[in-house]
Amino acid sequence: MRCTRPAFTLVELLVVIAVVAILIGVLLPALSSARRSAQSVASAANIRQIGAATLLYLNEHRDHLPQMRIDPAGNPVRAPEGNNIGTLFAGKFGTLPFYGLTTIGPERRPLNPYIWDGPLPSDDTPEARDFELEIFRDPTDAGFNDPFLTAQGFDTSSLYDLLGISYALNDHALDDSPGDEPYDTLIPKPGGRMPRIADPTLTWLVGTQPIYNYDSGSDRDMRWGGRSVTATLFYADGHARSGVPVAKGIIDTTNDYTFLPNPDWMLHRFGIDPESRR
Repeated sequence: MRCTRPAFTLVELLVVIAVVAILIGVLLPALSSARRSAQSVASAANIRQIGAATLLYLNEHRDHLPQMRIDPAGNPVRAPEGNNIGTLFAGKFGTLPFYGLTTIGPERRPLNPYIWDGPLPSDDTPEARDFELEIFRDPTDAGFNDPFLTAQGFDTSSLYDLLGISYALNDHALDDSPGDEPYDTLIPKPGGRMPRIADPTLTWLVGTQPIYNYDSGSDRDMRWGGRSVTATLFYADGHARSGVPVAKGIIDTTNDYTFLPNPDWMLHRFGIDPESRR
């Protein structure tokens, strides 16, 4: 007798494909959300370690945050000479050839010895160029959009690689002046001691780079954690938060954070009404 094998009809095959497509559509957002949640937890764990090292540094340096000052050629100088570059407070060599990012490496970025358990290679050795400090790579780091840098051939998909670090110190408030940081906050422009903080639960010390997303009057599109701009922050009182919504525009203070040591900082130090910056 002739034996026939059962087979799918075209209609049944199309039904199966449709069911699989529906399941994928349902599961993908959930998987994406779970991935973002895991990254958020890892980001908070990273910044707690960095923040603890920063507090230790503050304690040992008489309330001075880690400061790296450079001259126009990118060479280290002592305060009050030169300018403080907040990004150089920790991390590795970057690839962007400005502000000392390619000349100041792991040996001379001041916070590194407080968080790296081992010898740091000298900046003038080949080993330093390949040296990685993964603690300073935020798990959510997705770089930023910069058509000018992209046109110059720079890869902006990772700020850890571009700048040598995914994090920033709270050394200046937001402004609308590209290339200039006129409003110092926790690091005085001439260098020196951190000012007294009125509300340590609100003033942040260290944060992921999206906290400066709207600096220089632009939107850098640092949407690392999802569709909106959020940051992971370590505050002056020692607590950390991830997924903090970053206010759009030049806004110094929200219900979630402030750049300022005290509410009257902009008025008393710079003669600027805070409301005029919104």
